[in-house]
Amino acid sequence: MIPWLDTNTAFPDVKSALREPNGLLAAGGDLGPARLLAAYRKGIFPWFSPGDPILWWSPDPRMVLTPQDIRIARSMAKTLRNKAYEVRFDSRFDLVITACAGPRKDHGGTWITAEMQHAYMALHKLGLAHCIEVWMNDQLAGGLYGVAVGNVFFGESMFSWQRDASKIALVALARHAVTAGIAMIDCQMHTEHLETMGARPVSRGEFCSRLKELVDCPRTAGKWADASYRNDPAEQRSSVTVTADDQ
Repeated sequence: MIPWLDTNTAFPDVKSALREPNGLLAAGGDLGPARLLAAYRKGIFPWFSPGDPILWWSPDPRMVLTPQDIRIARSMAKTLRNKAYEVRFDSRFDLVITACAGPRKDHGGTWITAEMQHAYMALHKLGLAHCIEVWMNDQLAGGLYGVAVGNVFFGESMFSWQRDASKIALVALARHAVTAGIAMIDCQMHTEHLETMGARPVSRGEFCSRLKELVDCPRTAGKWADASYRNDPAEQRSSVTVTADDQ
């Protein structure tokens, strides 16, 4: 059994999370900014389907990406040198989270409910949730969003309506993270897409130990609208690893 949270109940220790399903820790509570930030600081995130109670998770292992370690296949490097796209930061968070909530090819449903969208829009208005957008021909083509706490970016979801658009967004996030002093990108759970770009699994214990070192670092809340991303091949070579594989 997992504990039920009411408004004032603190999260249980993540060590008590279930092994099956992996990481299920608690249910209930709310999605207010204070609750969400308390969750992220402890390595916990919400994930539930429409009609279900709020479910809180802390899986073991945890997928993480060190920004400097992002890997780019040669074919992707060519795409990055292409001038046919523009990366923007925090210009249309509403469009990004709506796109992430849309149906996926592998399954028809979504876990980004209207309640979740409202909660992360509130965090965005507080300058704590951010998005990276990829635009092609003045149309939104892909992107991602997540939450920045201290020197950690907690990735929540990404989408791609054009080939490689979500990969471009992830590279832009990694490059911005290096500049901004963000030392770890939380990818939550394993996907082949993330693994090929340099994310790796770490134990929950290692992940939480790193969180203790990084989440209390001072970070000014606010939009990332002034963050820049230049299609500069020299800069790309200095900030990412180009791999021989052509995936």
